Amino acid sequence: MNELFAIAGHFIDPKTIGNIEPLGNGLINDTYRIMVDGRPKYVLQRINNAVFTDVDMLQSNIEAVTNHIKEKYESQGINDVYRRVLHFLKADTGNTYVVENEKYWRVMDFIADSYTYEAVTPEYAYFAGRSFGDFESLLTDLETPIGEIIPGFHNIEFRLKQLEEAVAEDKVGQMREVEVQKFVEKIREKADEMCIGERLYREGKLPKRICHCDTKVNNMLFDKDGQVLCVIDLDTVMPSFVFSDFGDFPRSAANTGAEDDNNLDNIQFNMDIYKAFAKGYLEGTVSFLTPLEKELLPYAATLFPYMQAVRFLTDYINGNTYYKINYACHNLVRTRAQWKLFEEAMAHLEEMKAIINS
Repeated sequence: MNELFAIAGHFIDPKTIGNIEPLGNGLINDTYRIMVDGRPKYVLQRINNAVFTDVDMLQSNIEAVTNHIKEKYESQGINDVYRRVLHFLKADTGNTYVVENEKYWRVMDFIADSYTYEAVTPEYAYFAGRSFGDFESLLTDLETPIGEIIPGFHNIEFRLKQLEEAVAEDKVGQMREVEVQKFVEKIREKADEMCIGERLYREGKLPKRICHCDTKVNNMLFDKDGQVLCVIDLDTVMPSFVFSDFGDFPRSAANTGAEDDNNLDNIQFNMDIYKAFAKGYLEGTVSFLTPLEKELLPYAATLFPYMQAVRFLTDYINGNTYYKINYACHNLVRTRAQWKLFEEAMAHLEEMKAIINS
């Protein structure tokens, strides 16, 4: 605890700190709230530099995005700007982070009377679509360069290359399994169809936008009246296709089963969630979305379960070196579940297109 007080002291007067308490249960970063006069005043967070290896780029990206949104809101005369966008404090080093014992730390203002929700309902799916669409819209005229904080993060060609390398090396002999062989073949059969986005980008027909790249309901803050305050968890903000924000949300939110569901009968694609999210997203992006981007949104909803199946299978073949597992074939179970979700999404493709066109 003394270490946390010392770290926080780089950002604020340590004499004002009453206590530092754990906050939330994030899987990537360690987060704490700093109490001042008995109330949470700041958020202290350890940045996981094993995931985000270029912390300087990470913080530069976030500063550019938050400063741009703040300036936009102020020019529009929006009230309570300090509650509508995250604000990171500068340390005594002049940066928005410090390094202590090879660990990276940052501090931001705590937004009082704000709430996050885990429930995925059509109502919250709509809020998510609108909020992440608005987020992208606010950043369409951002001139500050934004770096790709996780190279190849949502690049399906890169993920397929990783799979082929894993198959060729077959480190632990998983390719002897018939089921694994069948999944590899299924993935290869769909590869050309799923790589259309990357091809269109090389042809100059598809732009990259500044995207959030982690679109979940719990990555929004709401006020006490249920209105969205702001989008949070900005670590993955980077240039990407709009597919990143549109496709990843239904992969988790529209899945009626679990990501690692052993019972594939549980897994269906919830079209009510998709429809609500699509409505909100199209409202938020109406000012900039091109006809081609709009046309390909249903493709994005099929791409992301496909890509996740590729990633889970790759890790299984490599000997489970990336994702945490609870049992030996966990990643294979995840592959089955994601492939079922992909098939379910593909079965609804024409319906998804009709919703977008309407």
